[in-house]
Amino acid sequence: MYAPTAAAEPPRTASAAILSPGIRAHLAFTGLSVLALLAMHALLRLGLLAYNRAQIGEAPAAAFVEAFGNGLRFDLRLAVYLCLPLLLSLGSLRAMAARGALRAWLSFAASVTLFLGLIEFDFYREFHQRLNSLVFQYIGEDPQTVMSMLWHGFPVLRYLLVWAVGSWLMVRAFAWIDARTRPTVTGDHSAAGRRWLALALCLVAAVAAARGTLRQGPPLRWGDAYTTESMFANQLGLNGSLTLIAAAKARYFVSGDKIWKARLPQDEATRVVRDMLLAPADRLVDADVAAVRRDFTPPAQGTPSAQGTPPVRNVVVILLESFAGRYVGALGNADGITPHFDRLAREGLLFTRFFSNGTHTHQGMFATMACFPNLPGFEYLMQMPEGGHRFSGLPQLLSARGYEDLYVYNGDFAWDNQAGFFSNQGMTRFVGRGDYENPAVSDPTWGVSDQDMFERGAAELARGFGGRPFYALLQSLSNHTPYALPAVLPVEPVTGHGALDEHLTAMRYSDWALGRFFDEARRSPYFRDTLFVVVGDHGFGTDRQLTEMDLHRFHVPLLLIGPGIRETFGERRDTVGTQLDIVPTIMGRLGGEVRHQCWGRDLLGLPAGDEGRGVIKPSGSDQTVAIVEGGRILVQPRDLEPRLYAYQLGARPGSERIRDATAEAAMGTRLQSFLQTATRSLLDNSAGVANVP
Repeated sequence: MYAPTAAAEPPRTASAAILSPGIRAHLAFTGLSVLALLAMHALLRLGLLAYNRAQIGEAPAAAFVEAFGNGLRFDLRLAVYLCLPLLLSLGSLRAMAARGALRAWLSFAASVTLFLGLIEFDFYREFHQRLNSLVFQYIGEDPQTVMSMLWHGFPVLRYLLVWAVGSWLMVRAFAWIDARTRPTVTGDHSAAGRRWLALALCLVAAVAAARGTLRQGPPLRWGDAYTTESMFANQLGLNGSLTLIAAAKARYFVSGDKIWKARLPQDEATRVVRDMLLAPADRLVDADVAAVRRDFTPPAQGTPSAQGTPPVRNVVVILLESFAGRYVGALGNADGITPHFDRLAREGLLFTRFFSNGTHTHQGMFATMACFPNLPGFEYLMQMPEGGHRFSGLPQLLSARGYEDLYVYNGDFAWDNQAGFFSNQGMTRFVGRGDYENPAVSDPTWGVSDQDMFERGAAELARGFGGRPFYALLQSLSNHTPYALPAVLPVEPVTGHGALDEHLTAMRYSDWALGRFFDEARRSPYFRDTLFVVVGDHGFGTDRQLTEMDLHRFHVPLLLIGPGIRETFGERRDTVGTQLDIVPTIMGRLGGEVRHQCWGRDLLGLPAGDEGRGVIKPSGSDQTVAIVEGGRILVQPRDLEPRLYAYQLGARPGSERIRDATAEAAMGTRLQSFLQTATRSLLDNSAGVANVP
């Protein structure tokens, strides 16, 4: 079939010649292997689309055709990487002849990437992101808990079966390709010169294919997949194996590269941040060593923000797992999933445009209680060396006033290093998984149910603290896969939401447990002078994605219930806020001057006309950040152009791209200044109440 080349190498036997395919045969083997890999990844993309079809929404079919076109470029890059050993083997007849080893490598590589593609089906459904550093974050946690979560929360056996069958099919495909690309005659020894020329040309083609673009400048980047108005289609165009490789590189090999870089003169950035955070009631202190350390003096009696407000003595913060604002009745949902929260909302002050600072409980905890932002490179702050710093949060500010503390949780405080972090911040009393006797539900993964947690929390608070003021954190967990629910539910299961039915049933159950807690708390003497702060730790993916930031994963309710709150400040506010604003808002209700360095503001003490603002960032290695101001959000992907949107939440959520260069520049400066200055404060260990040598 192939003509022998010039005798540039020693003579061979007929049997040796049969084992040495020529250049054309080897290139055919390589090319068909690339096509097989491309076909496999196209099928995985099709499966991801079908499995998450609820995300399609109103996006036109053309957007998904475009997504598959974009995906082909990313898949080709991966296929080139995986077939690199085949290309390099052109340099050696012995390597070209080692078809068994090359097939073994291809089968292994295809099996691994197939496995990653399959687990991405549910990963995307949960996080609305392709594979990223969250994978490594979970691997780094307690292996027993993680394996239990996967086993009980996802169809593991089904995935393993599909993986095994798919891997076998790829083995057979590569065997077929091998059989069809072997020479039919002996003697094609391929002179070395021709082989090296072929290798050089193939490497040039491979580099062009791996770059994914013929433009000058940077090669194909994840932002090149963002070519449609559908966020799902844009994400679909990526390749999960490549995003995971990029996450591994950022996490383990270029750790400094993931930290937000300074782009403004620091004096200018600090000035902008002070303008953003300092209110008329604040007096800046230690300006030469601390960015936003200030003394806060509460409004005098007789001012609109303080007039007639009864004193608040105690504080109870309730951090609700995955309590997405999209499904809260008081925020516009009509499905009756949160009737107890909706009832409570009629007793307090509800914030309708409130956002979590991240999309993982980890960020919700330190943003809410330590009052420090979720920063690029420090998304898992409580587990990092910088998490050992003393921040300007509720534990520091209230322990200095002689407050007792309590932290009640369903699970194990070793998870996310909660015990270590909060002990260092000043908390002393923890009630966790091992402290419950005869719980109604004991889940093998997370611990007890929300029913048990709230019952224990109510009992602990009712016992009192010897007459001393207290603050408490109650953190729920049942609304997290695998859902820790009773065998006989006290609520009706949610139906009609497809794949979200189980999640929303868990949310309804958590809402029921929350209502029982308040029913019990009202019977206790402490209730009448306690401020209750009810907030979601983060939202979760829904059937509609608002902008690249997927605002539904950040939108959570904030409800304040306490003496005089509703009478003084009203029943609803559209002011934008994030979890960073919770501590300053609490301190504003307790009275007395306080020194702090919170990266948020008192939402009930903002100047007239201030619509509020917040900086948010997703969990994991995604370096996209955003600033929300009023009804606008500026989304800034790293190293790409920002995008400005008008957004709407509630019963008719939506977003629209707007062109306003002036607003975009101003919001971009505030976003950059905030991230740059907060990062510097963290690295300098100057973010606390006092100087640290």
